[in-house]
Amino acid sequence: MKQRQIEQVGRSARLRVLNELKRTPAGMAVRPLAEKLGMSYMGVKDLCIDLEKRGLLDTWRQPTRAGRPQMLYRLTGKAHELFPQASNPLTLSILEVAKTLYGATAPEKLLLFSYQKAGETYAGKVKGDTVAERTESLARLRDADGYMSEVEQGEGNALAIVEHHSPVLDLLRAFPIVAKFETELFERVLQAKVQREESAVSGLFQVTFRIGDGGNAA
Repeated sequence: MKQRQIEQVGRSARLRVLNELKRTPAGMAVRPLAEKLGMSYMGVKDLCIDLEKRGLLDTWRQPTRAGRPQMLYRLTGKAHELFPQASNPLTLSILEVAKTLYGATAPEKLLLFSYQKAGETYAGKVKGDTVAERTESLARLRDADGYMSEVEQGEGNALAIVEHHSPVLDLLRAFPIVAKFETELFERVLQAKVQREESAVSGLFQVTFRIGDGGNAA
């Protein structure tokens, strides 16, 4: 199914539309989407209609203070299958077998070791002397790994890394402790306290890692 969908979407403007909407879970109207992509209004409108027919987009009407509601396009759950996956049913099966053979804590131990090794890899690649510099560097690395990561700066220069996709979502759902290991990985790499907030807007996964002021993580 995934391969057929990728062939349908192709390496084209359709993929640009899907990627932009993936980063905007609440959806976008055609005009701002076209402006963001540097494309014509009618070109983007036609693409959205086509993707909706394929079951990859749906629409909803956002109320406005005055006038007609604004129609927004957003991704469907089916579109999630188009984005990279780092885990698979075999991984989950191996972890379940480990539980059977070596006890209930075996999967958690394997996952802990895996995330510790991943943290070491990231730490060796992340650049920067300040928390802000390391945050930017880590976001770029995570984005390259398929997490669709970007840095957001809030009030008082508060930093956060927002990830619009998780290649290990099936693993996270099967073993929720992965969320804890992921947060600890961020803390070790950034050398700062991190708070993880997960949300599902329109059924699509999004996670925000809010970065503390710095100092060594506990």
